Amino acid sequence: MAEEERDSATPKSCNKRIKEEKNKKKRLLNEKEEVHKERSATNGNSISNEASAENGRKNRKKCLLMEARKEEATQEVNREIFPVEEEQEVNRTGMLVEQNGELDGENADSRKSKKTKGLLKEAGAADKRGVCYLSRIPPHMDPVKLRQILSQYGEIQRIYLTPENPAAQFHRKRAGKFQQQVFSEGWVEFTDKKVAKRVANMLNGEQIGGRKRSSFYYDLWNIKYLNKFKWDDLIAEIAYKSAIREQKLALEISAAKKERDFYLSKVDQSHALTSIEERRLKKQKLQQGSGTNAEPPAGQQVAKVIRHFPQNQPVADNEGQAKPRLSKAILGGVFGGS
Repeated sequence: MAEEERDSATPKSCNKRIKEEKNKKKRLLNEKEEVHKERSATNGNSISNEASAENGRKNRKKCLLMEARKEEATQEVNREIFPVEEEQEVNRTGMLVEQNGELDGENADSRKSKKTKGLLKEAGAADKRGVCYLSRIPPHMDPVKLRQILSQYGEIQRIYLTPENPAAQFHRKRAGKFQQQVFSEGWVEFTDKKVAKRVANMLNGEQIGGRKRSSFYYDLWNIKYLNKFKWDDLIAEIAYKSAIREQKLALEISAAKKERDFYLSKVDQSHALTSIEERRLKKQKLQQGSGTNAEPPAGQQVAKVIRHFPQNQPVADNEGQAKPRLSKAILGGVFGGS
């Protein structure tokens, strides 16, 4: 009840304050008009009069004081009125934020539940699928043709065919044989593992058939069902092979860079040695022209200087020579030997 009375009282007090502010404004306007009238009267009499000057100063001070009071009154009214409106706006925004947060939380929960359901459904479907392995892919056969042939026996999800080795492909094209893409092996994923097992047992070792004009009409199927093998295992194996291939390539590149750097260093060394030899010959020619032969001719080799440094003799040899030895007679007397 107290809160309701307070809410009902607040707008009345606000209206009273607004009316008081309006009355103050009217009073200020009237006072300003009076001040202007006094100014005009004083200006009309004589500007040089000291009394008129003092009145003008007083009127200016009064105007300034009135304006300052007016500004203070308006600020007090705004302070008293606007906090209520600000509190109401803050409450409204808080309610909206809470509602939006609740909606976002519900949407996030629903998305997570849908995502988990989709993942569980996909995992269940993946467990029911089966993969068949093709150890040989005939020439002129690609994934589209393979899907057309095997889709007659069951629903197919994915097909992956391994391309031929680049070295073998280069030699084959160089020999003038089949120039298009050739595949070495492949994997086929069926929707149902039972269908995949039945297809592998039925087609293995049989003729491919189809149109007689096709290049693989007389070829045989080499197909096998892979028990407990999933498509994720194939993806992991392909990624592992590609990582190994990249590592080998990086090692080969690093070895080639080392060989290149060694070769370039040797080339620079040979250039430096040739430049030194050229400078030596040029200097020798200049000395021969001036009549001084400070250096031997080019055909004669300069003997290398071998330096000998004095060394002390080993301590063991001196000790062995200066050390006194006991005679056999003394030793026999001590130990009682004959």
